[in-house]
Formats: sequence, C-alpha cells, structure tokens
Amino acid sequence: MSEQHSNTSNERQRLNVSGIVQGVGFRPFVYGLALRLGLSGFVLNHSAGVTIEVEGEKQSIALFQRLLAEEAPPLSRIDSITSEPLELSGEKGFSIHESVQGAERLTLISPDTATCPDCLKELFDITDRRYRYPFINCTNCGPRFTIVEDVPYDRAKTTMKHFPMCKECYAEYTNPANRRFHAQPNACPVCGPQVQMLDAAGQIVETADSIHEAALQLASGAILAIKGLGGYHLACDAYNFEAVSRLRERKRREAKPFALMVSDFETAAKLCVLDKDEEALLKSYRRPVTLLQQREDSPAAPGIAPGIQTLGLMLPYAPLHYLLLHDFAAIGRVPALVMTSGNLSDEPIAYRDEEGFRQLSSLADGFLTHNRPIHMRCDDPVTRIVAGDIQFFRRSRGYAPEPINLPFESPLPVLAVGAFLKNTFCLVKGKQAFISHHIGDLENLETITSFTEGIDHFKRLFDIEPQAVAYDLHPDFPNTRYALALEMPHKIGVQHHHAHIASVIAEHGLEGKVIGVAADGTGYGTDGKIWGGEIMVANLSGFERLAHLDYVPLPGGEQAVLQPWRMAAVYLQKAYGHEFTALEIPFTRQLDLKKWEILSKMIERSLNSPQTSSLGRLFDAVATLLGVRTEVIYEGQAAIELEMLAESTETIYPFEILAERLDFSPVIRAIVEDLQKGVSSPQIAGRFHRTVTEMLAQACVEARNSSGLAQVALSGGVFMNRLLLTQLMARLEELDFKVYINRKVPPNDGGLSYGQAAVAAARLKERMI
Repeated sequence: MSEQHSNTSNERQRLNVSGIVQGVGFRPFVYGLALRLGLSGFVLNHSAGVTIEVEGEKQSIALFQRLLAEEAPPLSRIDSITSEPLELSGEKGFSIHESVQGAERLTLISPDTATCPDCLKELFDITDRRYRYPFINCTNCGPRFTIVEDVPYDRAKTTMKHFPMCKECYAEYTNPANRRFHAQPNACPVCGPQVQMLDAAGQIVETADSIHEAALQLASGAILAIKGLGGYHLACDAYNFEAVSRLRERKRREAKPFALMVSDFETAAKLCVLDKDEEALLKSYRRPVTLLQQREDSPAAPGIAPGIQTLGLMLPYAPLHYLLLHDFAAIGRVPALVMTSGNLSDEPIAYRDEEGFRQLSSLADGFLTHNRPIHMRCDDPVTRIVAGDIQFFRRSRGYAPEPINLPFESPLPVLAVGAFLKNTFCLVKGKQAFISHHIGDLENLETITSFTEGIDHFKRLFDIEPQAVAYDLHPDFPNTRYALALEMPHKIGVQHHHAHIASVIAEHGLEGKVIGVAADGTGYGTDGKIWGGEIMVANLSGFERLAHLDYVPLPGGEQAVLQPWRMAAVYLQKAYGHEFTALEIPFTRQLDLKKWEILSKMIERSLNSPQTSSLGRLFDAVATLLGVRTEVIYEGQAAIELEMLAESTETIYPFEILAERLDFSPVIRAIVEDLQKGVSSPQIAGRFHRTVTEMLAQACVEARNSSGLAQVALSGGVFMNRLLLTQLMARLEELDFKVYINRKVPPNDGGLSYGQAAVAAARLKERMI
C-alpha cells in the first residue's frame, strides 16, 4: 500500500535541457505535453538552453521526461537533460515564462531546413491566407542560420527585424498553442518579404506574378539568378541542351557537374536509379544535393554532368522553389531545373543583392529575387550513400552550424582554420565542435574575406573566444598565415594527413591508436615533401608514418595537377628510365618530346619539381595512360572519369611493398603490357582499382603485424572514389579489420578543420594533465 502511495504521490522536478532547443518550437511542445499529462509548472529559455519545472504525479513526470526526448520537435536536437528534485509549490497550471539572458551563451542555432508538410499544405490551399506566399514557415521549418545576426535568437536579431508583424501574425507568434509560436521568421503577404522579377539590368519587370513570370522565362530557355535561403542560384531548364551549354559558357565552368532541383521523388526516379537509403536522404528535411546513378535513358541534357554517370539531385527546400517548379510543370515542362551556385568561377556564392547584381548580371538573363536580407551565405550540401550510410562531399546548408561532438571536453576554446581547398573552419567549446558552412578554395580575396567574416560571426553566435588555434603546416596558405598572426597563447600546427585520420577517430570516438590510411592529392608533409598516400599509426595527439607511396617528382608543381600527362610521363620514367619514350603505346606516340625534355631537365635540376607521395596524382597518371584526358579543368577530374570507366574485375597487377615504400612501378609496367596487348581501357581501369585496393589492404596487414592494431580509419579526398572505397572496406573486413570512415564530415579537405580541432584539443589536454 505504501509503495502504491509513493508511485502516485506528487513531486516537483527542475529539468535543464541543452541542445538545439530554441527557435524550433520546443517551448510550445513542452507546454502542450505538460497540459496533456496534467502537470503544472513553467518553461523558459535562457542562455544555456531551456529550463522546465514540472509538478504533479511521480508517474506523470517520469512519462513527461521520456516523451520529452521521444516526441521532441523535428528541428530540435537534445544533447542532454539533467534533473533535480524541488520542494512542492502547489502551483496550478502550466505557463511559458519570458526568456532569461545569462552571462555565458550556450544555446545552439538551428540550420535552415525545408518547408514542412503543414506549411506546404497551406502554400497550395487557395483558402489559406498564405496561399502561394513564398516565405511561409513555422517553428518546424524555414530559414534559421542564414538570417541570424546575433543571439539570443529573437526576431530583432535576425534579418526579419525589417518586417514588423501584422496583427494576425503577431497573434500566432504569441499563442503557445500555435505552431508559429515564437517562429522568428513568421510573416504573411501583408507584413512580410516580397519577391520581385528583375531584368539583367536590374530593372523591375512589371508582372502580376513574379514567380510565374520566372517559370515562363525558364521555359523559353532563359538563365535566371534566383535568390534562395543562403544565396543565389543560377537556374535553367535541365532538359534544354542549349540553355545548359550557354550556362556553362557564361559561368566558365567547362566540366564540373551541375546540381539539379526536381519537384518530387517521381521526377527524380525518371532521371536516376535510387534505393531506399538514397530516397530517404533525398527527402530528408535537410534537403541535400544527393549524388545518384544516372539512368542510361535519362532525358536530362547531357551537358549537366559531362564524363560521369551520376547526377546530383535535390528536392525543393524553400517555398519559392516549390512554387517555381509547380508553375514550370503547369506550363507543360518537366519540373527539373539546373540549380548551380550563383557565383563567378572560384568566387563564393553571391548572397547580398548588390553583390548578386555585380557578379551575375553578365551570367543571367534576369533575376527572381526578394527583399529578405541573407546575413550569412550558405551553399547547398552535397552527399551520397556509401556502404549503407551518408558520405559528405560538402557539409553546408541544412547541417551547419549544428555542432558535432568531440569524444572529450577541450580544456580551452579552439579555432581550427582548416585547409586551403574546400575550406571550412571549426570552433570548439567544451565537447562541441562548430564546423562552418562550406567556404571554398582560399584562392582570392572574396573567399578569404568570407572565411574571416565567418569566423567572427561564429565567435559571436556561440560566445567563443578561442585561446588556441590549429592550422595546417603548409607555410604559404593564407589561413595558416592568418592563424600565425593571431595573438593567441597556443598555436598548434597539425600535419594535413594526421588531421584527416583524426577526423575519423574523433567522430567515431575511437579509443587508443588506429591504423590510418590517408589518401589525397596534396598535403604538406613533416619532411617538406608533398604527401598523399600515407599509412600511419595514429591517435588524436600524434602519429607515426609507417609507409607511403614511393616518392616521384611533381614537375611544375600545380601545373602537374592541371596537366596529368606530366604525371603519366613521370611514372613511366620511374618504371622504365629515360627510354620510356620508345614504348609502343598511344601515350608515348602522342607525347610532345620537346615539352617533356624541358620538364625532364627541371626534374634533374630539382627546379619546381617537389617530391610527392600522392595517390591522387597516381590516379591522374593512369587516367592519362588510358586516354581519359591529358589536361583537366579541376583537380580530380581525370580520377573521377577513370572511376567511371572501370569495369568490375578480380584481376590484380603485381606490386611491391619495400619496407616503408609502396612501389607502383610493377603496376605501371603491367598496365603498359596490357595496353600493348590491346586490353580494353575499362578492363585496365578496373584492374588498377583492384590493385590499389589490394596494396592498401596488404599495407594495413603489415601495419597490424608491427603494431597489433586492428582498427583502420580511411580518410582523404581519394576516398571520394566510391569504387575504391567500397572495395577496400570489403577487403579489409575480409582480413578481420574493423573499418571506419567519415560519416559526419567530408573525407576531403572540407572535414580537415574538425580533425585539426580534435588534434589540438587532445594536445592541450595532455599538456594540462
């Protein structure tokens, strides 16, 4: 009887919830849950998260705590819930209290997310007051990170401060039972932002419906600049060959694939082959660009993804996108549009209106724009499914600035400045690593400015004043120079490939040391050479290099990346000596001997011919030998096309592992023999991939023999090669290794800042023990 009385007796609990719990409908959710369970008390926001006090029957409070985690709003993310008992107060009813601001800000900002089903239903409901309103949103969807200027996350500190709410919107905003309660971007046609159609000169196009006018222009073959959540896209009809070609020409983007936006899954399925995991990723509320296998009979313009068999598709994520595709279909077109970043070649995506007109007026025939300012530019994320789970090419809109945890708390706040290419930065506070949106290649002032402005914005948003900075060892990178110029007590240089492996160790929380395989195009080594094919034993604080691809010269430095024929000649010379030019294969018959003679002398005199162990450059060399291409527009293009060429095979070429050197000369000689025998290029490409797989696997076996370790971490840009990655994972698992790859950050240099931050935190922790 006493036990029954104890279970039904009243109690009061204070719950502190941390995570993404502000601006996502968390307080009204708590309010409704408390009323449902007959509990009294209150909920309020503060600088560290949300505090809830609940009073009522013990069983009801226990159920309340369980449902708090299980039924939380879709955009929320609960990192922790702590509870403490309080004295009963006898309070009646449940209320939402005003926010309390504390000294230290620990709240998180939600990423921008796709229009939710409820808003989508209203968008196309002719009886709804927001019918066809392109800025419809609620607490479950819409812009967040891209409009936030400062915290706490209130309307006055977002770009929506320019749009005072009308009476109806304000009534929704202040009603805890309404799904727009405290939705900071809440607006309607009466009080909110508006769209406008402009011509290429920036003059207003007089029309009754700007979105319908845009659809008509796209259907006629126009290229339009369209302002979205995080910046401008350049759009055209994905089925219009001439429009796609013209976009490539204007944007000076000769080869890189364009992303497509399609109206729905059914349209996507006509273009690509999808499995259930890919469908789920495509439809997720984060709405990434998802790389998919293109159907052989795909009706899209072939110029969208030249030379490769995949298409990057995304579904609409802003109401404006839904309306545009709807109207495009209504006038008889397939609802599929090219949606590529609105920028000039190598510059960041345009996001300010004046910047958009300056950059894009020569590229676009018109502008579909709006008057809601974007505070922080944010490009689209690019993903795919590999081995049953997500792999990032680019982590950006929909994911940033949501933090990824470190395995332990950093003793000090850390800034990691990332890589030169595909730059992101990372700020660490406690266990939380805030990885930036995609910044890009730090090759011009505009991108470097975006990098520095982004750091300042993150520091302000998350109240982080770093006391340590982590940077790449390359002395000439602008972000390295930025880091070294900071007045900061701790400056920690992190070797490029160690950072790659550390990113895997940290995101999986791996204990102890692992065997690391780091493979990419370029990374500055501790010996001053260019690494890129590395076998190491590593933990977060350090690494030991066990083996590497045998060094070869990189004649002309960066020019050898853009002209892979140079690497083909280098590898042939390594395998055959100077006599390789007499080989009877297509490459040598077409080789410009005068150019090679100049390069050969540069190599002999060690002039601008640094030594490299890059696996990426080996892929370039083999691609050239097989006639894929002698020059590229972007790094990795030849390797991507080599992967597309490869046929499935079990044949392996001979190779040698000589102490710490992985020697590919036997492989090159075997490829030459196959070429001379007339073996097809697809077969040779398949055999090459299988050989790289086996050599790396055997290098891991030797590493296990010397170290006793059986955990392998794979990272680096070469592992964007799906064929190589899946073959190597399967082979290592056959050999009884436990294999880990990046799932939360890209394996390319976009994930480097997270690895740098993890290394810095580990070293700081060791220093302070």
